[in-house]
Amino acid sequence: MRRDVFAVFGLVVIVAGILGGCASDDGPTGDPSLTALAVDLGPFNETFDSSVTAYTVSTVFLTTQTTVTATATEADATITVNGGTLTDPVSLVEGRNVLSVRVVTTGGAARVYTIEVTRGTEVNFAQQAYAKASNTGADDHFGYSVALNGDTMVVGAPSEDSAATGVDGDGTSNNAANSGAVYVFVRSGTTWSQQAYLKASNTGAGDQFGWSVSLEGETLVVGAPSEDSTAVGIDGDQADDSASNAGAVYVFVRSGTTWTQQAYLKASNTGAGDRFGWRVALSGETVTVGALGEDSVATGIDGDQADDSASNAGAVYVFTRSGTIWSQEAYVKASNTDAGDVFGVSVALSGDTLAAGAAGESSIATGIDGTPQTSNGATSSGAVYVFTRAGTAWAQQAYLKASNTGAADAFGTSLALEGDTLAVGAPLEDSATTGIDSVGNNSAIDTGAVYVFFRSGGITGTWAQQAYVKASNTNAGDLFGWRVALSGDTLAIGAPSEDSAATGVDATGVGQPDNSAATAGAVYVFSRSGTTWSQLDYVKASNTAGLDGFGGSVAVSIDTVAVGAIGEDSNAMGIDGDQANNIATTAGAVYVLQ
Repeated sequence: MRRDVFAVFGLVVIVAGILGGCASDDGPTGDPSLTALAVDLGPFNETFDSSVTAYTVSTVFLTTQTTVTATATEADATITVNGGTLTDPVSLVEGRNVLSVRVVTTGGAARVYTIEVTRGTEVNFAQQAYAKASNTGADDHFGYSVALNGDTMVVGAPSEDSAATGVDGDGTSNNAANSGAVYVFVRSGTTWSQQAYLKASNTGAGDQFGWSVSLEGETLVVGAPSEDSTAVGIDGDQADDSASNAGAVYVFVRSGTTWTQQAYLKASNTGAGDRFGWRVALSGETVTVGALGEDSVATGIDGDQADDSASNAGAVYVFTRSGTIWSQEAYVKASNTDAGDVFGVSVALSGDTLAAGAAGESSIATGIDGTPQTSNGATSSGAVYVFTRAGTAWAQQAYLKASNTGAADAFGTSLALEGDTLAVGAPLEDSATTGIDSVGNNSAIDTGAVYVFFRSGGITGTWAQQAYVKASNTNAGDLFGWRVALSGDTLAIGAPSEDSAATGVDATGVGQPDNSAATAGAVYVFSRSGTTWSQLDYVKASNTAGLDGFGGSVAVSIDTVAVGAIGEDSNAMGIDGDQANNIATTAGAVYVLQ
């Protein structure tokens, strides 16, 4: 019996040896490692290393899905995420989620990277910083514009008065009134500090540099809609100021901690009063610029720029960067151009999708691609136009109106776009309802509303309205929707004329009904789960005061919200100074929450 056992054991060893030999000769080949791995929720808790296969990341937001980006060492390797393709969104539930990223070479070699995502059940916002300029001055309007990207925040102060030019000049010389400035702040851990003080290369009184800002990665775009030069195109003559309020846009780039101006952008048809740079939006290597005062009667893409017979019709300009060189790619007009429409009063850009608002558009249409577009029976009801790009060619994809179009609602005053989600502010909408999808009568003038649209089927898909959003304490004159910001499934909405005297986050039952601080302002944070939106937080300043206009600007990046209050009056400088000293009227402030 023992001999039989040994015989069987010997046979197993022989077979194993044969199989092992086959494996070594004909087994899997190739390198199944990754050179890059990320999710759109923010950075991993660990530094990526191709030899390390386990990563973790967390988000406090009620994000219902995420997408993975990954690059294989071997270009022809196949990458799947939880069994699906790399481009498929991955659903997330509350708590712990595990994403399995499998790499398989053409030779059959495989490796699995795991990403453990912890998704929060609620947002617990708290104020992280109270930011002021390094040269705080009365009437500077610090916080008129704000942008966030990761740990970098940019704040515009279009009424700042120094005559400095370029980066980190002398900010104490106030002899160029309303020339404007931009301040860059960075966060290390939970601590914010000012990194740069930016001025135009051709600083001029009244230019309002910093009226609009947009930030992505190491690139910053700044609008100065009251700049006066007659230059056209890229890096033209900045010195001839004979085109009053033509407007300009400045591009800055950061290398390490150092900022430099990369380009000076002007319209291809520069004209006095065009206000080029009223709004700017940056995505990748593309910048879009709104010029709400442009006057041509052209429609569509790259029409006749020379016929200025439609006063304040508005236009949008698209620029692209190749290396460090910028060029204009498109001149964009509405499909129903009309005088006074102010097309370009707002712009938003995400990849190859562009949205442009025209708050003065007057058609009576409702919903998606409604008719008639040319019937001006609802004055300044407003509209939004969505364009998409294939290669370098742009085309209008959709014409969006509110589901309850009304005269003077100013639908399209503000926009936020990320992927297939678009939020549209109508700050003069009049219904008295509160919350989500509860449409009522127009008995509360200028309360404001926000409309969320979603595109099904990707960039070639179809748009539909997903939600109609109102404040939790709707009140006449609040201007809810004056500004909107979007990050993933989180939407922040500014209402700078809201009147409660509350302070901090979620002072419900005490602050919301108390309208004793006229135009103090508020911000409302909403979250989407699946297709359902709900309000998470009601946010007020830590030093609420009447006329501060908290919510006049707002930005969101991952789990951080920044809110501007241009009417705030303290003379503090830098981070977390004295909030109570109100001796610098309308100096402005920005509040950071996380």
